[in-house]
Amino acid sequence: MVKIAIDAMGGDFGPEPIVKGCIEALRKKQFTPILIGKKSEILPLLPKRYRDKISIVACDDVISMSDAATDAVKRKESSIYKAVDLVKSGEADGVVSAGHSGATMTLATLRLGRLKGVSRPALVTLMPTKVGRRSVVLDVGANVDSKPEHLAEFAVMGGCYAEDVLGIEEPTIGLLANGEEKSKGNEVTKAAFKLLDGYRGFVGNVEGGDIFNGSCDVITCDGFIGNIMLKTSEGVASTISQLIKDYIRKSPIAITGALLMRKVFRLLKKEIDYAEVGGAPLIGIKGCAIVSHGKSNARAIENAIYQAIAYVDTGVNEHIVSRIKELKEKEA
Repeated sequence: MVKIAIDAMGGDFGPEPIVKGCIEALRKKQFTPILIGKKSEILPLLPKRYRDKISIVACDDVISMSDAATDAVKRKESSIYKAVDLVKSGEADGVVSAGHSGATMTLATLRLGRLKGVSRPALVTLMPTKVGRRSVVLDVGANVDSKPEHLAEFAVMGGCYAEDVLGIEEPTIGLLANGEEKSKGNEVTKAAFKLLDGYRGFVGNVEGGDIFNGSCDVITCDGFIGNIMLKTSEGVASTISQLIKDYIRKSPIAITGALLMRKVFRLLKKEIDYAEVGGAPLIGIKGCAIVSHGKSNARAIENAIYQAIAYVDTGVNEHIVSRIKELKEKEA
């Protein structure tokens, strides 16, 4: 049975939504959860019938959002350090944390190490599309500056993730640029294009709109651009949702229409709500680490746990190692 280490203290709202999300996941999936954090705060949140199903690893230190990511390496008694170390020792198969994302990525990379052939791990996000399935975008924050070979590796890893975890047969892979033409892009993307040219599934340059229209399954970019894209998308979705609510409140006719459209609004909210995705996998490391939003509610934690289970069950890491080797042989 898959064992998931869950940082119970990292989120903005304390352990309550994290424990609740863990319990909800346990009701629907068979796995072994290990909660790491302050036992005095976690235990009262656990119904008695779940106390023999959920292990608690006690620790009092918590990496706060104001701490530097590098501090986490020294603080061996912190909840995220202990959670990652459970994966390193083999006592857990994956880790889920809604805490300091930089600390989680730093510890996962340094303590677990990179997969063979991977120069840098990347953070993956899943974006909604108009065709009903999500597109894979990476990197969205693990690397601010990337070289062409890094982008090429991200593309390969994203393709493996789309194929194994999302079940997309022969996923299409694109490089995010300012135009579809081969001549577009900056020096880094142009060089990455050459490395990927001829690789299975690679369709060349894609534009920002292709992230959401479903024309490409995997969109590759560096972490600086990817993170701006992610935060902008979240802001646009939030603004549009608020504008719709404001306009509806101002018009009795609109209120009537909204009541009739409740199901549609529920479906729309589900598509754009980050809680429905759960978190961003850090791909390219020896193990599994899911980085969740600091404001994660119970639903987000529940879905992050499902992500971790799927990641472990599919064996995507072994697939990445073989595909990266294939890419390197192509370049030689």
